[in-house]
Amino acid sequence: MSDVLLSLDCVSRVYGEQVKVHALRDVSLEIRAGDFLSIVGPSGSGKSTMLGLLGVLDLPTTGTIRVQGDDVADLGDAARSRLRGDAIGFVFQQFHLIPHLTAAGNVEAALLYRGLSAKERRRRAFEALRKVGLDHRHDHRPIQMSGGEQQRVAIARAIVTEPLVVLADEPTGALDSTNAANVLEIFAEIQTPDRAICIVTHDHAVAGYTRRRISMLDGEIVSDERLDPSTGVR
Repeated sequence: MSDVLLSLDCVSRVYGEQVKVHALRDVSLEIRAGDFLSIVGPSGSGKSTMLGLLGVLDLPTTGTIRVQGDDVADLGDAARSRLRGDAIGFVFQQFHLIPHLTAAGNVEAALLYRGLSAKERRRRAFEALRKVGLDHRHDHRPIQMSGGEQQRVAIARAIVTEPLVVLADEPTGALDSTNAANVLEIFAEIQTPDRAICIVTHDHAVAGYTRRRISMLDGEIVSDERLDPSTGVR
């Protein structure tokens, strides 16, 4: 069985003191190497809270989050930040590219402060762009690229650090249907036996591209299904 990269064990997240909001309720989940999964649910279902916890951007009120077996609550802020930078890549709905940098420069920026030479940073950036089919656009700035191309640059930036898990938050939300399909195909292509891809979405059609679908409602996981990627059904 594949290694567990990221896990939640009986995790709850409660916000507020006077009026308590239970965003997650006793959730347990394992993400394994090779997973290509989606977390799907309507607004208010808890999926965004789940993303923040999986990405080590937040800590649970109760329960345990582990990255490769290590309890993140045992780490200080600096150690959690390093873990997040090393183990997790993020892709967002809005691409968050730096406008004055080229595609290669945006990808290369993720490698700053890692002790790499400029030549090695550039080599890795070009390789990541090649994986998303944009090496020929390496010298173009965001304004010169379509929305789909900008999202592919964002994916290249997420994978250039060779993370264990890529977390994508509504990555097709700002794209038309054609570009959305292209981006989802890119996610399928960059998934490897050693890496997990997790897409958080409200769109069941997007979830249907993945091989495992976790459905959420009212802060709880209501189903965890294996899918046929060719049909999006069990």
